[in-house]
Amino acid sequence: MANVNLAIIYYSSTGTNYRLARMAEQAGKDAGAEVKLRKVEELAPQTAIDSNPAWKKHMEETKDVPVVSLDDLEWADAIIFSVPTRFGNLPAQMKQFLDTTGGLWSKGKLANKVVSAMSSASNSHGGQEMTINHLYTSMMHWGAIIAAPGYTDQSIFAAGGNPYGTSVTVGQEGKMAEDAEAAVKHQAARTIQVAGWIKQGLNN
Repeated sequence: MANVNLAIIYYSSTGTNYRLARMAEQAGKDAGAEVKLRKVEELAPQTAIDSNPAWKKHMEETKDVPVVSLDDLEWADAIIFSVPTRFGNLPAQMKQFLDTTGGLWSKGKLANKVVSAMSSASNSHGGQEMTINHLYTSMMHWGAIIAAPGYTDQSIFAAGGNPYGTSVTVGQEGKMAEDAEAAVKHQAARTIQVAGWIKQGLNN
């Protein structure tokens, strides 16, 4: 199996998707991939961040996480995204980053990337599946290959049963209602496995 470069790209305001991204980072390393953890740039004004203690705390705690660049996308064979839902859609921070990828796309540099996505919301019908599917729509335009987890492992049922990608419900205290770690581990391993097949095939 070919060695796989895995980029984990996330946006998180108060920490949930950062925690999901860190789970994927560890799972990727355990699966033998070369892993980069990257956040998208924060666009919200400082006044908004300061008005929410949890948001401000998370920003300070993750200030050393590198901001994603287009070079990270070109480097990656596989990409796992993790984003919260915003009214059933992508947060502006992630959308803004995706909107900068036109140059790579026009050169065919994003085709055949293997992608998968995770999400969160404050209730179980808060738009997690829609958010993941909106992200996958952009990936289809890239010509990427979507590695959704489907129902390929029992851990998916234990984490809420979302076949599009691991998703969690987050309570007032920021605690995930679902036990997502095993599902994230499976999703990351599956993404890396598919990327390995693609990379090996392209090199033959």
